[in-house]
Amino acid sequence: MKAGFFPGQGSQSVGMGKLFYDEFTVFRQTIEEASDTLGFNFKKLLFEGPDGDLTLTENAQPAILAVSTGCFRVAEAEIGMKTDVNLGHSLGEYSALVACDAIDFSNAIAWVRERGLAMQKAVPIGEGTMSAILGGEDAQIETWCKEATALAKSARADGAKTATGGEWSVTCSVEPANYNAQGQIVVSGSIDAVAALETLITNLKIRGVMAKRLNVSAPFHSSLMKPARDKMESIFATATKPTILATPYIPNRTANITHEPGVIHPLLSEQVDHSVLWKQSVETLLQSGCKKAFEFGPGKVLQGLAKRIAKTAGAEFETYPIYDLESLKLAEGALKS
Repeated sequence: MKAGFFPGQGSQSVGMGKLFYDEFTVFRQTIEEASDTLGFNFKKLLFEGPDGDLTLTENAQPAILAVSTGCFRVAEAEIGMKTDVNLGHSLGEYSALVACDAIDFSNAIAWVRERGLAMQKAVPIGEGTMSAILGGEDAQIETWCKEATALAKSARADGAKTATGGEWSVTCSVEPANYNAQGQIVVSGSIDAVAALETLITNLKIRGVMAKRLNVSAPFHSSLMKPARDKMESIFATATKPTILATPYIPNRTANITHEPGVIHPLLSEQVDHSVLWKQSVETLLQSGCKKAFEFGPGKVLQGLAKRIAKTAGAEFETYPIYDLESLKLAEGALKS
């Protein structure tokens, strides 16, 4: 059993995909289709940047989707790649669904562009953030999030203002956003509640547990993203509903393998303001007997997380990137082994 992994936002870099673009017609066609859909020179953004433009959420999301899809199409055409199940991290779920032939690529590009814009607009700049909590247990961190939220709410009741001295426009909260692996949960929420959690963890002085603030502009995958979820629900309300899944996938929301196309739009909407269950999804793969995964697109983050999850479970698991000519050749060998 072979799985396809598709990365999420944060994996982008100027120049990503250039080697495949120069070498393979199917990759060039993918980038050109993205340009036609978005109505601007997508190739220039990918290969020339500037980095500040590429990292904007509304640009980074379609960029990663396009490169990941292009890499998957190259693997299909050049080495006969066929996966048995696909899954992606956050934004990567759209790439996984394109690979499953469940949603059309041009639709996916347009949707993630709107998704990125909606997620950025959902919370005013400076009022939301995210932090990686390293070393703690899931239940422990969930409890700390509740305690930190209560502490921050109390501070607001005493007159605490935003960093600019104004009134808060978002609800006070911090909650798990990404269950990435054992000992690695990313939390998300209002900046005061996230700060309260970081202070709580520092004061507890638990060996091996620490918080690391992330350089992000919004509290993704938290309840504060409800306006963005509403936007996606409005988009999907008028979109053609998926009718097939050529390959099953594992949704971020359920962490269960599904063959049911009817759940795709609702789960993609819910995903925006709920946690990404990546650890649980990989555990599902391992329990299903999957022993190999191929990551299509920039970066190797998902491979690293999966290896960590497999090691904790005492399971054998091989991972391979598909992003350049050398990795493509190695992946071809892995398919034959």
